[in-house]
Amino acid sequence: MPFVAMPGLIRTAALSTALVASLSGCGGGGGEGGGTTPGPTPPTESLPRNDAEAARFLTQATFGANDAEINSLRSLGYTRWLERQITLASPSHQAYMDNRLVQLRLTQPTATLNANHFYESFWLHAATSEAQLRERMKLALSEIFVISMVDPGVDARGAGAYYDMLGANAFGNFRTLLQQVTLHPMMGIYLTHLANQREDPATGRSPDENYAREVMQLMTIGVNRLNADGTVVTDGSGNPVPAYTPDDISGLAKVFTGFSWYSPAPSNNTFFGRNRDPDASVRSMILYSAFHSTSTKTFLGTTIGSGDGNAELTQALDVIFNHPNVGPFICRQLIQRLVTSNPGPAYVQRVAAVFNNNGAGVRGDLAAVVRAILLDADARDMGAVTTSSFGKIREPMIRLANWMRAFGATSVSGNYLVNSTSGSLSLGQSALAAPSVFNFFRPGYVPPNTRLGAAGLNAPEFQIVDEVSVAGYANTMQTAIGTGIGTGSDVRSAYSVEVTLADDPALLADRMNRLLLYGQMSSALRTAIIDSVAGVAIPGGTATQAQIDAAKLNRARLAVYLTMVSPEYLVQR
Repeated sequence: MPFVAMPGLIRTAALSTALVASLSGCGGGGGEGGGTTPGPTPPTESLPRNDAEAARFLTQATFGANDAEINSLRSLGYTRWLERQITLASPSHQAYMDNRLVQLRLTQPTATLNANHFYESFWLHAATSEAQLRERMKLALSEIFVISMVDPGVDARGAGAYYDMLGANAFGNFRTLLQQVTLHPMMGIYLTHLANQREDPATGRSPDENYAREVMQLMTIGVNRLNADGTVVTDGSGNPVPAYTPDDISGLAKVFTGFSWYSPAPSNNTFFGRNRDPDASVRSMILYSAFHSTSTKTFLGTTIGSGDGNAELTQALDVIFNHPNVGPFICRQLIQRLVTSNPGPAYVQRVAAVFNNNGAGVRGDLAAVVRAILLDADARDMGAVTTSSFGKIREPMIRLANWMRAFGATSVSGNYLVNSTSGSLSLGQSALAAPSVFNFFRPGYVPPNTRLGAAGLNAPEFQIVDEVSVAGYANTMQTAIGTGIGTGSDVRSAYSVEVTLADDPALLADRMNRLLLYGQMSSALRTAIIDSVAGVAIPGGTATQAQIDAAKLNRARLAVYLTMVSPEYLVQR
């Protein structure tokens, strides 16, 4: 008996409308009211009081709760769990891809890597890596420091190395991350500052300004000057004060000249990508002094001009790193990626203060920032779950990984053969495959024609939500939950625990509540699940054991599906 969504239970248009309605009340920062007075934080040594608190924390900090992680967190407590996670290293995407190529060439001597091999590594590590906090931070950082394999110049192995670099720096210092992002050849290709040449008045050539603009606009300081709490500084007329000018972009662009492909024997040929080293796509760019601008460079109130390209790069990135906007700009986006779309100013200010000084005089300590985000009173307040002023849409990629983790999905091949999920009839999203440098969605996106939009609240992920994408998600999850996902339904769950509960629909509903809704399932949803599951009869009489087992499995699948397409699940609170 194949699993199908029962007729009448799921209507795509109705689901989309319900999601929009749910989101229309989803917004601000947990009742701060826009103030800037620091609020209390929970004792950092405290234990979650129950499974619900543990599961909610894991929803924010990982790709999803499962029984083992809930039990671990309840045993260790928040602080010890975080410290353990911060010390854990992620498995390498590049190493997976290199090994995969060796495997492929055993039967296909001319095989090459492509984006699907990166996706395999993404799903493998999202679902199975112990370093779950680092995995979530990699995704969050990849949506700020955007490169995309949609650009044909960004090769898959280089993308794997880039993702590894984000993971390696996830709990390091922001200044180091900024330097390594700047010099990564995949960023150089994507934002066109690889092989960027100095100005030439004779030909009218000017340095490419793309990276200089975007590193300020999207990755560090933002368009407007910010207060310490992330609110916009305005002039006497109430207009936003710009954080930089076109002249700042032009001056900074000169710094990013002369950097190109790694080579052990650099030459003009290797600068332009000829005679490329086999590891050039995975190693930091190097300076070719002959192509670096020797003129003075003025930007953000600073003038430099030593002529030493490496020294100037260090100086320029130091200036950006120390700009007062960086803390509130970056911290607000990280809060959005992990906790809530509209953090209140006081929440942003508390976290930004930790970015500015981790308590030991260190600026840019990302481990301290993540601790501050996840342990803040606004993040841990279970009261926010039942209010309309807190939350965010779960990204489609996170939902699928959540299913894999919660229900122990495994890969038949061992390679997690889930190819691109970017299509509108799928998830509408794949890692490192944003449509532009502006990511899949903008952090300041305000959905038009909604109550949320009328209130001026942000809902970034709403930018990729419409009836088509909702239908695509519902259909993708029906297939995944029912028979598996990927080539040959490679990734699938046996629902071994859920099947043991299937005789009692109420126990199945309670399990969905524990794993997917951190104990906050509404009575209406619980009743709907119980009634629907009960509608799948478990045969008796002369039925075979196989028929009985099939009915129990379908009950389990139906409970999972109804939960994962409900607005209560789609909106993380």
